Amino acid sequence: MKRLLTLVALFLFMLPAYNIINAQTKDADRIIGKWYTEENKSLIEIYKKGDKYYGKMVWLKTPLNDEGKPKVDDKNPDVNLQNKPLIGLVILHDMEYDGDNEWDDGEIYDPESGNTYSCLITLTNNNQIDMRGYIGFSLFGRSTTWIRKKN
Repeated sequence: MKRLLTLVALFLFMLPAYNIINAQTKDADRIIGKWYTEENKSLIEIYKKGDKYYGKMVWLKTPLNDEGKPKVDDKNPDVNLQNKPLIGLVILHDMEYDGDNEWDDGEIYDPESGNTYSCLITLTNNNQIDMRGYIGFSLFGRSTTWIRKKN
């Protein structure tokens, strides 16, 4: 009986911690979905793998180059990757939820320049995220707003 009471007490003690962790996971997953980039140039699908978040390009406003062929990652500094199609390209890597509707500690790749930046994402409401790409300090960088795709 004593052992049962100990287990019940332990369960009751751990329940609030479980609820907090579960609520944080639910908040963190609010970023999952499809997002239009600035000027609706592309559509990025943000998804979760493990406890980190990634984003891949799933649609382009202008998917073909001047020759009528699918656009590729021709600005990539790695010549071995320059023929990789833009559609399907993972541009958002290793984002972690920090609470307060912010994700950071990851990177964003800009296929228009071939540069990779540290990234900070803020969910301003359920349908808008502010994205900041930067080098070193977030003070030195560029911001953009993405809008959630309606079903």
